[in-house]
Amino acid sequence: MLETFPLFGAIILIINILSSIVGFRDRRFFENYSFEIDKIRKGEYYRLLTSGFLHVNTTHLIFNMITLYFFVSFVTYSLGGISFLILYFASLIIGNLLTLMIHFNQPNYSAVGASGAVTGVLFSSLLLFPSIELMIFFIPIPIPGYIFGIGYILYTLYGIGAQNDNIGHSAHFGGAIGGVILTLFYDFEVIYNSKLMLSILCATTLIAGFLLYIKRK
Repeated sequence: MLETFPLFGAIILIINILSSIVGFRDRRFFENYSFEIDKIRKGEYYRLLTSGFLHVNTTHLIFNMITLYFFVSFVTYSLGGISFLILYFASLIIGNLLTLMIHFNQPNYSAVGASGAVTGVLFSSLLLFPSIELMIFFIPIPIPGYIFGIGYILYTLYGIGAQNDNIGHSAHFGGAIGGVILTLFYDFEVIYNSKLMLSILCATTLIAGFLLYIKRK
């Protein structure tokens, strides 16, 4: 696995690990580059990018990097290394932009993590390989990708609405949408092979948009 692990995937992993470790040890560094609504509203837009290379703790970092490790090969194999990089960063930015929109009137809201980008890579893999099966922690049986996609999106939408935990659900949802859009851009033929997953995403996106609109009203 390591011999064939994509170069660009390894670079992203290393940058995430090194920058996160620096953030663990240097609070000023962490605060200077984390996602903070108040600072972004004042023009520090670089935080939309840099916050994706910081993590709250070791568990947060490991979970994101393990997910990236297992799915980056699917994307680079199908789309290529450069396309993977564009998809990764686009998913990260879209996830953070959606978070900014949802929490715009909460100046004290802050977040970090590569979850949006990683979710984009995950959902790109589900589109590119619709028959893929996933193993989830504490569940000893493989789960079809489309079942996982349904559950993940529903849980994410619930989290966006409830806002009763410290998970960046809006970044996850935005990242998933970014991954889908970029995958379609690079390989439009997936629309014929992943009708179910795309239908689920389209339906939930419309529902999410409606719920967010009602909430903001």
